[in-house]
Amino acid sequence: MHLAVAGKLTGPVTKWLVLVTWLIAVGVASVFAAKLTDVQNNEASSWLPDTAESTRALAKLAPFQDENDIPTIVVYHRDGGLTDADFKAIAAQASEIGAIDGAVQGTGGQPTVAFPTDAATGQQLGLVSSDGTVATSSVTFNLGSEGWNKLPDVADQIRDIAVIDGVTVHLAGPGGQAADAAEAFGGIDGTLLFSALGVVIVILLFTYRSPILWILPIFSAVVSLQVAEAIIYFLAKYADLTVNGQSQAILSVLVIGAGTDYALLLVARYREELRRHANRHEAMAFALHRAAPAIIASASTVAIGMMVLLFADMNSTAGLGPVAAIGIIVTLVVMVTLLPALLVIAGRWIFWPARPSYGSVEPTATGFWARVGRRIAPRPRTVWTITAVVLAIACTGIFALRTGNIPSDEQYTKDMDSTTGQQLLVDHGLVDSSTPIQVVTSVDSTDAVVSALGSVQGLGAVNAEVPAVDGVKYIEVAQGVDPASDAAADQVRAVRAAVHRVPDADALVGGSAALYLDTAKASHRDNLVIIPLILLVVLLILLVLLRAVLSPLILILTVVLSFGAALGLSTLIFRGIYGFDMADSSFPLFVFVFLVALGIDYNIFLMTRVREETATRGTREGSLVALASTGGVITSAGLVLAATFAVLGTLPLVFLAELATAVALGVILDTMIVRSVLVTAINLDLGGRIWWPSKLDRAPAAPVAAPDVETEVV
Repeated sequence: MHLAVAGKLTGPVTKWLVLVTWLIAVGVASVFAAKLTDVQNNEASSWLPDTAESTRALAKLAPFQDENDIPTIVVYHRDGGLTDADFKAIAAQASEIGAIDGAVQGTGGQPTVAFPTDAATGQQLGLVSSDGTVATSSVTFNLGSEGWNKLPDVADQIRDIAVIDGVTVHLAGPGGQAADAAEAFGGIDGTLLFSALGVVIVILLFTYRSPILWILPIFSAVVSLQVAEAIIYFLAKYADLTVNGQSQAILSVLVIGAGTDYALLLVARYREELRRHANRHEAMAFALHRAAPAIIASASTVAIGMMVLLFADMNSTAGLGPVAAIGIIVTLVVMVTLLPALLVIAGRWIFWPARPSYGSVEPTATGFWARVGRRIAPRPRTVWTITAVVLAIACTGIFALRTGNIPSDEQYTKDMDSTTGQQLLVDHGLVDSSTPIQVVTSVDSTDAVVSALGSVQGLGAVNAEVPAVDGVKYIEVAQGVDPASDAAADQVRAVRAAVHRVPDADALVGGSAALYLDTAKASHRDNLVIIPLILLVVLLILLVLLRAVLSPLILILTVVLSFGAALGLSTLIFRGIYGFDMADSSFPLFVFVFLVALGIDYNIFLMTRVREETATRGTREGSLVALASTGGVITSAGLVLAATFAVLGTLPLVFLAELATAVALGVILDTMIVRSVLVTAINLDLGGRIWWPSKLDRAPAAPVAAPDVETEVV
């Protein structure tokens, strides 16, 4: 940012204009930000690309089912066996549940033992296990296009009805899973946000050693989040942007974490300049002039890296790109406008009790990281070699990582109602009829396709009784395994192989298991395509920012090494401590995106300061000064980001627990070891050669113009 622009932006009058503008903006934005959860789409089928076979099957399934239908299974269990009174109560409750607003289908199914029938219709009311301890009834709800968000209320109504003394009741099937997902993400607006803010406040109190300074970065971060969520709400409502509970959770921690990082860098530079300038407006002008390029470059790198996600096949992953990019861009604008205005409005007293007075000594010159730099300086090559070898050894943990679809009963970190109900069905030999394999084919090929299905081992009954519509035949195949399991995926592969061999059938295979399989395939493809693209984008940005070739290449290698070490160590934690056997297919990509896109922040914070100091001191001395000046900021920023991502683990989903652990661990490695030790040691070892082919190390320092600001008046 040009010095004159920085001076005018935080001038005695403009600072008040900036504050008023943002207060109006956040007042309006908060109204719409509160509605963001209303436009979430947490339905797995909407996350897949149009080219996926299960997605194409959905289009042909439209005449046979409503895409808004949500089958729900009510599971009853009594140790020792259900009684006749229980069956009568279940029958009565089935009628009440069927009368709930949105219910479009009564209970049904083929019982394995005698079960009460509906007196009016004579229809069997559900399934009973062979040992008589578990019974089910089922109902399908259609609550419109936003039914997945409304289902938790319906689930509460079902639970209020399904009460029998001594009998435990659970909701399973897609309806139960959706209700649990809503509960899992129910803490996004409140618990998650306040937990993240609380953690950041504690870290800022220790960092600033001031009981009041933390208020300004936190207020600025909250403004950023509110404005970003309002913008995303409009894009989700009117521009078909895919937003789900997962992306909203990530947005919250990303904005708070990144915003606090930018605030730490700016406040640290402002505090330096307050010791050099009597006028606080002048000090802020110089602080913005020198810190803003690093903040802008960092935010731009993250935003562009996130936008690369638009090339993903998974709509949920592609949707996260714009969501995260908008959050980062809004945060950038707030942190270089609102936060500086707040700081100069408050004056030096905001740093109380350690006010940085004019002419006082800068403490970082003799601080912890200055001492670390002096320890590295005598033998930098030994330091970076040993550090790199240790990190490389940590990378070997990756070989223990298993990725794919996490089975339904392992998707949560605590026992959830739907998984308990699903497990009861499996343990007692009951088939979940709400998630069959669905096949659509040409009506002329019906017999051949049914015959092909009969050749596939392990499938349940084939139902081809539904009448054809417009030349398309619907065939349903019972699947007696968890649709998210490897066994279900193998069955779908076998079914597809069998029906695709039928000539001119144009058969497509869909259903829950097919959706899970296609999600895993799309995620694996995204891992192979998006990761190299992000590396290329980050490399190009570093080439432009540092105006060199060698240092960007070295920094990219350190980023990859840091990512590998974080993934390897976190995998060992998952298996040995958490007891998680596998990670979601998209896990490596998400970890890479956040560690590389956010980890590059610390590269930029450090290397832009090295470049600035090199112009007057040379690379080696400049590296030591840069480490001493930014080491504390980078460490604090890393702790903030690690802590905010760790808060994601409070949501009871295995995917988020794994993501939180890997990102938090990776950020700590990045800030404590990779940036501060490994990169500094390489800089000291190579000296001016890191700027190759630039001649920066031999170039004279450029003069700095005086700021266009007024004399201090208070």
